[in-house]
Amino acid sequence: MKKTTIFLLVALMVMISACGGPSRTVSRVGVEEVTDLSGRWNDTDSRLVAQKMINGMIQRPWIDNFVQNHGRKPVVIVGNIRNLSSEHIQTDTFISDIEREFVNSGRLKFVASSEERQQIRSERMQQQSYSSMETAKRLAAETGADFMLTGSIKTQIDAADGKQAKFYQVDLELINLETNEKVWMDTQKIKKLVEQKKAKW
Repeated sequence: MKKTTIFLLVALMVMISACGGPSRTVSRVGVEEVTDLSGRWNDTDSRLVAQKMINGMIQRPWIDNFVQNHGRKPVVIVGNIRNLSSEHIQTDTFISDIEREFVNSGRLKFVASSEERQQIRSERMQQQSYSSMETAKRLAAETGADFMLTGSIKTQIDAADGKQAKFYQVDLELINLETNEKVWMDTQKIKKLVEQKKAKW
């Protein structure tokens, strides 16, 4: 093989490897730090929306009205938060963020979801047979919820010429389980502009 051909092959391999870019690097960042690499719904969106909406909800008069009428804190359960967006969004993470804000507020009581209650009920039933009378937990002693929080996440996308505008809308509403009355509603919106840079050679 001629030296010229070998040189050209080596040069071509160098060019191909250079186009691949640098190897991947990983850096640790604080969990509170805002990171938005893809423009899609992420952990920062979930945390900030949950904080803002729940903090707003517990400041509204429905809590004080309930305490005045019943002499106790209201009991809330989180129902279905539907993902009606065009993205795969982990609504379980968003629900966990909401639940944390509920518990930490101290303004109301919060009970387990229907899936969690099934596991707890199974354990309670087993205690009736296998635990001592002194430690077995009573049946039919659960705290019933007064209100259920439900909602949805929706998206709208507008794209042209390598740019994409993403609009997220989160709707939540709190419903009285006995009367079906909606005692609180709120909407939070997020808009992101994503620009895809063209590759340069």
